Amino acid sequence: MSINPLLYETQFLGFTPQTCMLRIYIAFQDYLFEVMVAVEKVMVKKASSLPGHGLSPAQVRTGTEAFLRFMRGRFNRLFVRMEQVLLRLVLSIPPHVLLPEDRSHDQYPQSREDFQRLQQRVKELQLRHQAEVGARHALLAELEAQTVVQARLKKTLHWLDGLGEAHGALGLAETMAFLIQHSERLRSVAEAVTQKSSEVTMQ
Repeated sequence: MSINPLLYETQFLGFTPQTCMLRIYIAFQDYLFEVMVAVEKVMVKKASSLPGHGLSPAQVRTGTEAFLRFMRGRFNRLFVRMEQVLLRLVLSIPPHVLLPEDRSHDQYPQSREDFQRLQQRVKELQLRHQAEVGARHALLAELEAQTVVQARLKKTLHWLDGLGEAHGALGLAETMAFLIQHSERLRSVAEAVTQKSSEVTMQ
C-alpha cells in the first residue's frame, strides 16, 4: 500500500485514497476466498461421485490452499499496478482543481509578510477605534458637566435678578451689607462651579 498521505485528496474526497484501496484489496481477497471455498466443495462432490478416485477431502483442501496462495501472489502483484493507476489517475486531485474554501487563496495570494502586515493594521485600527470611543465618552461626560454648571449659573443669575427686583435700588452701604450677608451662599456656588470645571478638565 502507498504511504503518501494525500492530504488534499482526503480533504477533497472526504476519505483517504489509501482507505479506499485497502477496502478494494480486502473485498477482492474475501471474494477470492469465497470462490475457492465454493470450488473446493464442487471438487470434493465431483471426486466423491467418481469410482476409484482416490482423492480425500484433505487432499482436495491441500490443493485448494496451494492454488489460493498462487492466486494471492498473482493478485498482489496485479494490485500494486492497479493501486498505482488508481492513485495517480482516479483518486488524485490535479493541480488546477481547488476546494471551494481554497479558491479565495488562489484569487488573492498573500505572503506571510502581507498577512502579518494586515494583522498589524487590524490591531492599529482596533486601538484607534477604542481611543475614539474613549474620547467620545469623555466629551459626552464633559458636555453633561457643562450642562449642570450652566444650569446652576442660570439659577444664580435668576436669583440675583430676583433680589434686585425685591429690594429696588440700594445704596452702597446697603449693597455691601447685602453682599456680605449672602457671600457664603455665593462662595458655595462658586466652589461648586470650580469643582465641576476641574472634573471636566481631568476627564
